[in-house]
Amino acid sequence: MPMLEIFSGPNCGYCARAKTLLSERNLAYSDLDISHEENRRELLKRLPRSKTIPQIFIDGEHIGGCEDLEILDQKGELKRLMDPGAQV
Repeated sequence: MPMLEIFSGPNCGYCARAKTLLSERNLAYSDLDISHEENRRELLKRLPRSKTIPQIFIDGEHIGGCEDLEILDQKGELKRLMDPGAQV
């Protein structure tokens, strides 16, 4: 299964919404809280101009934020990305 990472922060409604969607789809993910300096540095290394959270990556490829994740899910693309052999 592809690696899913979400850079998030405390008290972030969009972060909570994205994590809820992932949990509802039974998708395992790494939650990288940017209130920890090493995670903040990693996010800025990957997306130097990033100013918002969450930022979501699948196998190292940036897919965007919460709304981007929701759109992928609505189109069935999230399932395809997370399980390339799945019929959508």
